[in-house]
Amino acid sequence: MNTALRRIIFLILLLIAWEMGYRIFNWGWKFPSPLQTYQAFYDGFTDGHLLGAIISSLRRLLISFVIAIGIGTLLGFLFARYRFFDETFGFLVVALQTVPSIAWLPFAIIWFGLNDTAVIFITTIGATWTMSMASRTGIMNISKIHLRAAQMMGTGNGFRMFFQVMVPASFPHLITGVRVAWAFAWRALTAGELIAKGLGLGQTLQDSRSIGDTATILCVVIIIAVIGTISDHLCFKRFEDRIMTRYGLHSAK
Repeated sequence: MNTALRRIIFLILLLIAWEMGYRIFNWGWKFPSPLQTYQAFYDGFTDGHLLGAIISSLRRLLISFVIAIGIGTLLGFLFARYRFFDETFGFLVVALQTVPSIAWLPFAIIWFGLNDTAVIFITTIGATWTMSMASRTGIMNISKIHLRAAQMMGTGNGFRMFFQVMVPASFPHLITGVRVAWAFAWRALTAGELIAKGLGLGQTLQDSRSIGDTATILCVVIIIAVIGTISDHLCFKRFEDRIMTRYGLHSAK
């Protein structure tokens, strides 16, 4: 039995157990049945509300994610290459990493208002610190011999060294940082959208909670989980395998 078939069987059994639990324990409106959830999906995509919320959230998420990856990778490079910078600002970043990004939401509202900019700010913070620590670890683990050999071959210490040597050599840590940063960005995005105005999955959660629509709430949760799984397996995992194979870290299949 292959993996796909096992997963399909598991999902079928899960749906059966879910429906039985709904009927036996009489959950009522507190937790929806599979049929109610399906109806909420159908209605949400038919009237376009769920699709619009997904598009709005993904737009904010991708903008924030690109900014976080760029800033985080640059900070990690600086931390790894300059000891003074690592012992000062790097120490601060470690401290900031422990602070939930939603804690910055009051500042974001004061600075930007209840709009997209505030949500993007919160989401960017949620992913940047994780990415910076991952890139720092990856670059610091590069063999000094490889760096010296690259310098002798004419790469110097600037952008050529960074893009041609450091990024490929630290890629296993970088891709781990990217995957974790993606998860953190999703959490920060949803939390920020709970309060911000405008269409989005977080705002849909808030509106559904206000009217007790647990079926739509569960739809949003499922959508976030599905998008996260698809993006990790079909995007990040494939990209990781290709790069690892290209640089001889994995054997080609």
